[in-house]
Amino acid sequence: MLALKKIYKRYTTGDFTQIALNGVSLTFRKNEFAAILGPSGSGKTTLLNIVGGLDHYDDGDLQINGQSTKKFKDSEWDAYRNNSVGFIFQSYNLIPHLSVLENVKMGMTLSGVSNEEKQKSALDVLERVGLKEHVHKKPNQLSGGQMQRVAIARSLVNDPDIILADEPTGALDTHTSEQIMDLINEIAKDKLVIMVTHNPELAENYADRIIELRDGAVIKDSNPYDAQERSSHYQLKKTSMSFWNALKLSGKNISTKKWRTGLIAFASSIGIIGIALVLSLSNGFNKQINSIENDTLSGYPIMISQTAEEITFGPGTSTVGEEDQGEKEKQRKQAAIFPEQPSEEQTAHKNELSLEYLDYLEKIDSKLISGLSFTRNATMNWLQKVNDTVTVVNPESLKLASYPRTENSEEKPFLEKNYDLLAGNYPSGKEELVLVVGENNQLDRGIVDELGLDGEQKQLDFSQFIGKEFKTIANNEYYQKEGEFFKAKGTSEELTTLYEDGKSGTLKLVGVIRAKEDLSVASLSEGVKYSEELVKDFINKAKTSTIVQAQEKADFNVMTGEPFNGEAAVTQIQDRRRFGNPDSIQAPAVSSITKEQLLTKFGGVETPSNITIYPEDFTSKDEVLDYLDQWNKGKKQAQQIIYTDMAATVTSLMGSTLDAITIVLVAFAAISLVVSLIMIGIITYISVMERTKEIGILRALGARKKDITRVFNAETFIIGMCSGLLGIGIAYLVTIPVNMVMENMTDIANIAQLNPLHAILLVVVSVLLTMLGGLIPARMAAKKDPVEALRSE
Repeated sequence: MLALKKIYKRYTTGDFTQIALNGVSLTFRKNEFAAILGPSGSGKTTLLNIVGGLDHYDDGDLQINGQSTKKFKDSEWDAYRNNSVGFIFQSYNLIPHLSVLENVKMGMTLSGVSNEEKQKSALDVLERVGLKEHVHKKPNQLSGGQMQRVAIARSLVNDPDIILADEPTGALDTHTSEQIMDLINEIAKDKLVIMVTHNPELAENYADRIIELRDGAVIKDSNPYDAQERSSHYQLKKTSMSFWNALKLSGKNISTKKWRTGLIAFASSIGIIGIALVLSLSNGFNKQINSIENDTLSGYPIMISQTAEEITFGPGTSTVGEEDQGEKEKQRKQAAIFPEQPSEEQTAHKNELSLEYLDYLEKIDSKLISGLSFTRNATMNWLQKVNDTVTVVNPESLKLASYPRTENSEEKPFLEKNYDLLAGNYPSGKEELVLVVGENNQLDRGIVDELGLDGEQKQLDFSQFIGKEFKTIANNEYYQKEGEFFKAKGTSEELTTLYEDGKSGTLKLVGVIRAKEDLSVASLSEGVKYSEELVKDFINKAKTSTIVQAQEKADFNVMTGEPFNGEAAVTQIQDRRRFGNPDSIQAPAVSSITKEQLLTKFGGVETPSNITIYPEDFTSKDEVLDYLDQWNKGKKQAQQIIYTDMAATVTSLMGSTLDAITIVLVAFAAISLVVSLIMIGIITYISVMERTKEIGILRALGARKKDITRVFNAETFIIGMCSGLLGIGIAYLVTIPVNMVMENMTDIANIAQLNPLHAILLVVVSVLLTMLGGLIPARMAAKKDPVEALRSE
């Protein structure tokens, strides 16, 4: 039951107030056909709009099944229009870009009905009004009577309690009017139908009840209803249009304006194209720089020596730790003088490469480094046979040194990654050695001679080096004690016995390698190189050898008996002077090598003299440096480990310069995005103006304000997506000629490479910017008065 209790509605324009409804009180039956008559301006349409929830009364009350609507919120009015009211307009008010079927289904779309149920209900009601054969046509393909039938079908599809018809036959001929009125009359058998008309004859022929209005007041009611009010809880089903449905609705609208949408999308994509090209070139140049930098890393690794020196190339450039460098920069900015030690003392720093620090280095993430090298000064006892004569190998002549061990098991071994194999094989175990030659296959004659070959020859075959064997002799076999001191075996007979007794290990030269051409600085000098495992194995055995244990206890050179410093000599001189005969005093010989150096030579010291770290790439290098800096945190300067990173300044300058150029170019290109944002706002506002009547229709069907906002947000979303995809597509195509030009200029192929992640982000940026540009017009659309929107053309 619908009841109006003393309804008042006023419209104020400036100082003038017009009363449209003046205390109207009416009660309607559950099912009846009521016709409202009256001259223009009597308040008929206003009454209909208030009953339909399109307009709101100023005073009084509209009651539905005894429930007051005074405190209804906007969302409740929206649900009321969607659930309880069906509108039939004089001008049909169909959405032109939707088919007949889609127009009828729109009310159910707002109700959240499933697709299957919507399809079935819409077809059933279209069959009822005789339009089942026209479901896929657009409204402009129908006659006036057919369009009004679609409007009737749309009003019935949600099975509302009330049908409101505003001059339903005003635009139809007599014959069609009779057909429409017969249909409405049939509907009135089980629903409340309220029809506004200027035609008294039409009302007399079809209506059960005729209500006449004049000056906003009821002057006549042919069949009043004064039944006892019954209060009941009136249930409203909330309406909601999903973003997907909003997309489909906006997509249908956009499809009718393909060329305009295409031009808008293209104009909006210009900024995306510019940024995409800048990022493509930046990405390509970064890859080239990274490639060059990765090669450079092999020549310029991170160095940690027992004695570190600060090497300065110019203002702000240093190879010491970041904390020390930062402190110096702070000093330069202060108006003060800082007294300091002379430069010779200041630049030297003693690094304590303790076993604890070595363990710390061993725990570094292996994925960050491609190689790790420890330089140990232990003299391994090597023998070789040349022309049936066994000789002791001179480490300096062969330039013996260890090659970096590979840390990352997922990467190629260090030698394979940075050195070309000229002959033989890469070493695969600690018993296998490799010969490193210069960039033009040159080799120092001293190395050739030490290997027992003729260094005077102009050319030697690789095969003369491959297979060369050496024997490693343990300290206990190589050094023998004679009296109080030790002596190295050196006679031909002794060396031959050591070489052939079977106790010594055999080493074999298995390959000849050369630094790759793109390796800017070779990390290994010419000469014979061995694995880190070989020297570690020697040291582990040497630490328990007799000569090392004896040297650890003695304060003199166990090979010569010479003291390690001048204290013993001074004591002897003082004693002789005390007992006379000072002229005969001669100072004893002092050892030219320290105890620590001698123990290192024998293999009794595990601490390396130098550590070389080869980062995997420049990104990894930063993480490696952070890891090294963590060790120094909280430690005094004397306890810190200072490293040398000679490549840091060059790489930082290259990266910063490229980043700065990229940012500037992107900023210039982004200006067009701002212009696009403004343009989208204008275009969306124009779309709102064009679709004002559609806004009114949707509100009449129960669409919420947020649903209207969602429709226009969906439209800008589609435009933004099209703009982004179009921009990325064009950018990819433009990179083809750009790469051709760049290759001719730089001899670098495929320099412009758009990162897929950048492409996705640019599409997202395009969508967000267009939606932002259309946000204000979308809000304006949601705030439009539905009654005024329906009157627009």
